[in-house]
Amino acid sequence: MANASRRALLLDLLRRGEVDVDDVAKRFDVSASTVRRDLRHLAEAEGVTRTYGGAVLTRPADEQSLRQRETVNGPQKEAIARAALACLADDDSLILDAGSTVAALARLLVDRRHRVVTNSLILVPMLAEAPGIHLTVLGGAVRTTSASTSGHQAVEAMRRVTADKLFTGADGVVAGRGLCEASPEQAALKETMMAQARDVYVLADASKIARASQQHWAPLPPRWTLVTDAAADQDQCSAFAAEGARIILAEVC
Repeated sequence: MANASRRALLLDLLRRGEVDVDDVAKRFDVSASTVRRDLRHLAEAEGVTRTYGGAVLTRPADEQSLRQRETVNGPQKEAIARAALACLADDDSLILDAGSTVAALARLLVDRRHRVVTNSLILVPMLAEAPGIHLTVLGGAVRTTSASTSGHQAVEAMRRVTADKLFTGADGVVAGRGLCEASPEQAALKETMMAQARDVYVLADASKIARASQQHWAPLPPRWTLVTDAAADQDQCSAFAAEGARIILAEVC
């Protein structure tokens, strides 16, 4: 593998979280010294910080806007939304978090009957006039990047509501850590949403599995469901299952 190609792949691994030199050497079938040289090169050019036995990005990855995320992995998100829809019973009360994959699920709800609580601003025009939907929108500070509300007001409002099921996304999902997010306000609201729902569903395509690109975390409950696509890292899925998660793999048409 050419140096430039290997370093590009190594940088992609770093965007998902801290890497271990020996693990990367086995993955790329190169020596540990070659990986260390690559990391020194990236440290000079890409803002990488060496750690004991590995490396991590110095700065969290830039947060993509909702509009940008809507253009990525569309077929996978649609498949995940259909699989999530199959988990619903008539008249379930729902918490719908902000995010492009949850929005794909919301589009499938317009002819159904549900009570919905959400912090997603893009769901308001989508569901407000749906005859069977009773919609509640959480107040709070508006995050233009994610087209959502968050902050103290949103958390306090969420504490006063319970629901049968929560459907949430994340910047990344990591076994033993939980959901990673770009801001502490987002992480706090997700944690509160999980506490207020009887059942928790995390909708995350394969690119989000084992990705630790941000520094703020919301821990997952003892029992929850991951809905992802078949390209998800199987070792990571096994680690989720060992922690008590149910795994649903959505078929992409």
